[in-house]
Amino acid sequence: MDAAMSLQPWQTPEIQAWTQILLDSYEQCLGRSLIPRSGDRLQEAEALFNVPFVVVSHNGAADPLLNYGNQTALDLWELEWSQFCGLPSRLTAEPDERETRSQMLSDALAKGYINNYSGVRISSQGRRFRIDRAIIWTLCQPDGQACGQAATFTDWYFLD
Repeated sequence: MDAAMSLQPWQTPEIQAWTQILLDSYEQCLGRSLIPRSGDRLQEAEALFNVPFVVVSHNGAADPLLNYGNQTALDLWELEWSQFCGLPSRLTAEPDERETRSQMLSDALAKGYINNYSGVRISSQGRRFRIDRAIIWTLCQPDGQACGQAATFTDWYFLD
C-alpha cells in the first residue's frame, strides 16, 4: 500500500493548511475559537477531524464543491472522505431545499456568518435529517481573500 493512501485526511499538509483557514476564519467571524487551539497544525487538524460535532466546508466556486468534512460529517452523510470531497455541496440538500440553502449561503457571505440556521439534508443513502442551530461562516485566506464557506452544528435528528 502506498504511504499516502494510508494517511488520515488530517495528516496531509493540504488539510492541515485548510484546517488553519477553517479555524482562523471562524475566530475572525465569531470572535471565539471553534476548538481549543494548541498552535500545532497537526494536533489542531486531528482534533477538528475528530470532534463530536459536524464541520464541513466547500470552496468558493460558482457551484461549490465540498472540500472538507470531519469524521462526524462523513458518518452523518454516510460517505468516505474520497466520496465526500469533490461532491457539489448543493447535493447535500434535497432538490426542494436547495433554493433556501442557496439564499442562506448568500446571506452568510454578505454578513460574514449566520447562526441559528435550520434545514433538512439528505445522506448518500437517502436518509433525511434536520439540522438545527447551524453556524455558517465565510472562509478567508490569510491575505483576506474569500475562499469558501463552512458550517458547523451539534444538533441533528433523522426524519425517516
